[in-house]
Amino acid sequence: MRVPPSFRTVSRLVLVALVFALAGCSLFGKKKEDPLETLGVEQLYDRGKAANDRGNYNDAAKTFTRLIARFPFGPYTEQAQIDQAYAQYKMNKPDDAYSTINRFIKTYPTHRHIDYAYYLRGLINFDREEGLLERYVGLDMTQRDQAFVRQSFDDFASLVKRYPDSRYAADSVQRMVHLRNGMAQAELNIALYYLRRGAHVAAANRAKTIIETYDGAPQVGDALAVLVLSYHELGQDGLSDDTARVLEMNYPGHPALAGGWPVWRSNWWKLIPLSNRGAKPVAKK
Repeated sequence: MRVPPSFRTVSRLVLVALVFALAGCSLFGKKKEDPLETLGVEQLYDRGKAANDRGNYNDAAKTFTRLIARFPFGPYTEQAQIDQAYAQYKMNKPDDAYSTINRFIKTYPTHRHIDYAYYLRGLINFDREEGLLERYVGLDMTQRDQAFVRQSFDDFASLVKRYPDSRYAADSVQRMVHLRNGMAQAELNIALYYLRRGAHVAAANRAKTIIETYDGAPQVGDALAVLVLSYHELGQDGLSDDTARVLEMNYPGHPALAGGWPVWRSNWWKLIPLSNRGAKPVAKK
């Protein structure tokens, strides 16, 4: 059977068009190489570290994540996990950062920078951002859940105990003092809440906890004052008078000795200029 010339012409045109189409797909469809997929481990680490140094923590975290995935073993990978946790910490992703550094500590307990890992773990919870109310209304951070505060204290304590000669030990001790005072203040907040509600047994128990657990903290004076009031309200005037003498001996300038302590204030009234809810007078014992 003879093929008509017109059919052969059309076939050639279709073939030429198909060739150009395939060539076009090859030319314009070629993807640009991703450096995260092509760089070696050293170059990849340098890229992530440089991003951290510039404050580009999002790019740093992505780079270290890819490095760890592509090169699961080796010194660069180990260091990348610490740097990744730091980037997540600076990005205000404390849960991710804590998980990353905690995994590192468990995996590489003898790493030469393990002391820094413990220090960073403490910092992550120490520096958790205040919420909206704390920032704009002025609520005391010690009125919030203290779980992260206690965890931070324990993490710094682990560093000081395990690595007392570490360059991070001195700063950790100072932070522990700050955290300890904060935990004492949180207990005092609860004691004052019970006192205000007339739950004098509960208030006295909290005050005794402060005195026994946080000896030397600035809140001990207020805890003694709470005990004075609570014992008096419970009809234990002998204990109240004894505690008042201890208060006067150790904190002679405490306002409870002159009356007018504590001053009950509502944080919501801070929104109103020059507002004051008044005070409940306290007689000197």
